[in-house]
Amino acid sequence: MNKHQLEQQQIPIYFAAVAAAAVGGLFAPGIAPSLSTLVTPAIAVLMYAMFLQIPFLDLRQRLGNGRFMAALLMANFVLIPLLVWALTQGLSGHPAIFVGALLVLLTPCIDYVVVFTHLGKGDARLTLAATPVLLLLQLLLLPLYLAVIVGPSAAAVIAVGPFVEAFVLLIALPLLLAVASVAGAKRSPLLARWNSAWAWMPVPAMAAVLVVVVGAQIAALASDFDRLLPVIPVYLAFACLAPLVGAAAAWACKLPPAAARSVAFSASTRNSLVVLPLALALPEDLRGLAAAAVITQTLVELVAELLYIRVVPTWIWPKA
Repeated sequence: MNKHQLEQQQIPIYFAAVAAAAVGGLFAPGIAPSLSTLVTPAIAVLMYAMFLQIPFLDLRQRLGNGRFMAALLMANFVLIPLLVWALTQGLSGHPAIFVGALLVLLTPCIDYVVVFTHLGKGDARLTLAATPVLLLLQLLLLPLYLAVIVGPSAAAVIAVGPFVEAFVLLIALPLLLAVASVAGAKRSPLLARWNSAWAWMPVPAMAAVLVVVVGAQIAALASDFDRLLPVIPVYLAFACLAPLVGAAAAWACKLPPAAARSVAFSASTRNSLVVLPLALALPEDLRGLAAAAVITQTLVELVAELLYIRVVPTWIWPKA
């Protein structure tokens, strides 16, 4: 199998990873603690693999696409937070799933959204180039959103430490290593071969993260399923409405078809894998159910993505 064939098989690979992890986690729940310790390292490796694919030499030109960036930021950091606020009001009586839902729905995806954008005939290169900006802004703005939506009690629930740790381990370090790898490849044939080998890694790294995350959390999700029922309609409503929010932002900024679809996918796809360590750092009485709420969103979203890759190209600026 070559790299192109591997990329073409991403969706069945991811679903197979989720299924295998779910079976393993349910029938061998004792592996959950060990897998939990691998969540952050696995995500850091995935981020490095994804950052290596960013065309850093063209980054200024791509981020200079003002209309695309305006639509992307308006959708993810203005319109989507308003939608999330409206959808989650009924969860305020369930603190754990309320906070878990907010963590995941307020943070735009920066990893497998690139895959689904490509499959949905969006401009995946624009999305990939914007990932560092999206990740930095969401970590800066998430505490503010939580303070506004949850209220004064948010400060007692959300600690600053995990946010700083997530930024350093999941953004700054992988990004700096990726930039160094790309820059060094000009002078070192060894680094050039290293980068070429890592071009194969985003798909297996993504599958590994899904295995670790789902395997670590699926038993808790199954045991708390009845307590998670209130959040499922929220996730379903978000899955239906978020693409329309992204499309509206793209329409307002008069984007061409591929860029418009990229905004729709970004607005619809959430950062469950990166915020999971934040959920696991919550106070003990919240962390288990909040983490299960985050994983529940992932499972709902993966199914929704199969519809998006067919619906978005047809409904959002379809080609003649």
